[in-house]
Amino acid sequence: MGGSSGRDSRQPDFLAEALDLEARGDFANALTSYRLALRERPDDLRVLQNVAIAYSKTGQPDEAIRTYRRALQLDPTLSGAHYGLAFLLLKKGDAEQAATHLDAYLQTAPDGAETERFRAHAARTLDAIQGAGEPALDDTGTEG
Repeated sequence: MGGSSGRDSRQPDFLAEALDLEARGDFANALTSYRLALRERPDDLRVLQNVAIAYSKTGQPDEAIRTYRRALQLDPTLSGAHYGLAFLLLKKGDAEQAATHLDAYLQTAPDGAETERFRAHAARTLDAIQGAGEPALDDTGTEG
C-alpha cells in the first residue's frame, strides 16, 4: 500500500499502444488510442501532433487542422504543427494562411540534418505561393 507516483501498472499505456499501431500503419486504430491518451494528457503536445497526423492519414483534414491549431494555442513555436497545418491549409486552398504557417515553421524549425529536407520543402512551397502560384501536392503533403 505504499505511495504511487505514476500510473497504475495495470492501466494500458495508450500512447505506447498508439505509437505501435501507427508504426504498423494502422492509423485508424492508432487514432482511437491517441484519443484515449489525450483524455489522460489533454495538453500533451506530442500526443496532439500525433493525433493530427493520424487524422490526416485517415482522411479527416478538418479534424487534423483543429488539432494542430489546439497544439499551437498551447505552444505557438511548435514547428511540426506549423508544418503540418500549412500543407493541410494549402490542400484546402487557403494559400495565405498556409504561407503564414510555412513562414512560422521556417522561423521555428531546428537546424540540422533531420529537418533539412522539411525546411527545403517548406521554403520551396513558400516561394511558389509567393511567386507563380501554388505547387502541386501529393497525398502526403509533399510536392508531386
